Amino acid sequence: MRLRVEFTTEPFDLDEAPPHALVAREVIEAAELDAVDVGPFGNTAEGSADAVLTAVDALLRKTLESGATRISLQFNVIAEDEA
Repeated sequence: MRLRVEFTTEPFDLDEAPPHALVAREVIEAAELDAVDVGPFGNTAEGSADAVLTAVDALLRKTLESGATRISLQFNVIAEDEA
């Protein structure tokens, strides 16, 4: 199974990326994922279910430790013909 996760961390700061946002970027970019798109208002990552779920576990733990007060997640199963 392949998954796509979309996520945001809060609180936002439009002037400077907060520590939790920097940690989220580091975690996702270091994970063994097939596609990653990191932006100021939302982030997307795709890969095998195991890789995505492992990355999200690390993301949740590390961003909360770094000051995130809210993390929004949305998962989608990717059909094989979309991969």
